[in-house]
Amino acid sequence: MSGSPESARLRVTDICKSFPGVRALHNVCLHINENEVLSVVGENGAGKSTLMKILAGVQPQDSGTIHVNGRVQEFRNVSDAMDNGIALIHQELNLADNLEVGANIFLGREPLKCGLVDSAEINRRSTEFLSRVGLNVSPSTLVSDLTIGQQQLVEIAKALSVDAKVLIMDEPTSSLSAGESERLFEVIRDLRSNGVSIIYISHRLAEVQDLSDRVTVLRDGENAGDLVREDVNHDSLVRLMVGRDISRVFARTPSPPGDVAVEVKDLVTSTWPSHKLSFRVHRGEVVGVAGLVGAGRTEMLRTLFGVDQPLSGDISVGGKAVQLESPQDAIAAGLALVPEDRKQEGVVLEFSIRHNIGLAGLRRNAKPGAFINFAKEQSDTDSMIGRLRVKTPDDLQIVQNLSGGNQQKVVLGKWLSMAPQILLLDEPTRGIDVGAKQEIYQLMDELAKQGIAILFVSSELEEIIGLSDRALVMHEGCITGELQRSELTEESIMNLATGVSTPGTA
Repeated sequence: MSGSPESARLRVTDICKSFPGVRALHNVCLHINENEVLSVVGENGAGKSTLMKILAGVQPQDSGTIHVNGRVQEFRNVSDAMDNGIALIHQELNLADNLEVGANIFLGREPLKCGLVDSAEINRRSTEFLSRVGLNVSPSTLVSDLTIGQQQLVEIAKALSVDAKVLIMDEPTSSLSAGESERLFEVIRDLRSNGVSIIYISHRLAEVQDLSDRVTVLRDGENAGDLVREDVNHDSLVRLMVGRDISRVFARTPSPPGDVAVEVKDLVTSTWPSHKLSFRVHRGEVVGVAGLVGAGRTEMLRTLFGVDQPLSGDISVGGKAVQLESPQDAIAAGLALVPEDRKQEGVVLEFSIRHNIGLAGLRRNAKPGAFINFAKEQSDTDSMIGRLRVKTPDDLQIVQNLSGGNQQKVVLGKWLSMAPQILLLDEPTRGIDVGAKQEIYQLMDELAKQGIAILFVSSELEEIIGLSDRALVMHEGCITGELQRSELTEESIMNLATGVSTPGTA
């Protein structure tokens, strides 16, 4: 891990890249040595993904140089990068789930025997690479039968099969359980000890602190600073990322709750048909929903919003019974849902900011004859861009070109333009940086002060503890307990999330 930048395995100097209306990178420098884990962190829009795509040959830089083992290289495509031992594992995995594991590892590079694909050789060599990443599955297993964590390991095995010396991991734990994440960390440490260089991108600063030998911080497309292992801590990372101290991450200032905004009695979802859910949320109250992956949290929110139909149970909004048989019914009742997967369910990536924000209100705001009310759409968009501080050159920017944090702000803006009374948030800060997270926390606090009832799901215990007036904890489709703000600790939440009973009930 020692050595000067000039002797590094991979070194980039003065990399610049611009897109129409956006300067993504400006004179960025970075290097990584053999046997090293280098984390690259920064707020959304800092240029991390753009830099990694340049290193992986996905797109070219406008200027600047890339050195591999001291020699200048030009990457015209992904093959050029792979020929130089650089492989990128995207946050959205690029596996063909209808093919076997071995077929995925050697896809496009199949060994041949007598002009035919040599399946026996694929299985033999795949077993070797799967063993290196500690994945004990048969190469003939269909990828669709694997968990997300196992698929992540297949991606790493695929990279090793092309003799990757520099492995770039972009948010590798964003969809993994705690156990799968720990297994991945073990693999990363093992790869490092065997000479592989790892470039690790994550918004989870605890992971960065635990794994990194060094950290390079980007801010607004430029180098903000570098930290060696002994200097890596949460405060120093945040200070470099946002250019200021964040003395108080969670802005929640609880106040006495108002009337009951929504009440659920004996609600049964199709995912957990043998369990009944009962709870209430008051106006001006922020209620967290904690639990492990698969506990039924998302399914509960989807049922409340009319996406999924309940098998039985009653829902009341403002003291009146309602039938929420579709999202349109839920919207009419004053509910809004910010879904877990913003790219698939929250926005239309190919649409502009203006058209996305106007989507939810198309029916409400339509002119006579079902014509779009462009003036109202423009007014709502201008208001939300300003209120949520969306970083964009204009409201016609395609949402796909925005950072993850700004995409999430567009999702929020779409629903806030409808003036909801009950806001359902499913993992509202997943995959966004610490600065954007703080803005969303402040927004939640402001909305609660305005009397909006907020029910939010989060897998980050610090968010549940820092933001909630109360928390409901779920385990295998049941609400196993309710914790008041004074009772919220990691231990109390995890006891309930793993099925250990405590006195509190919802």
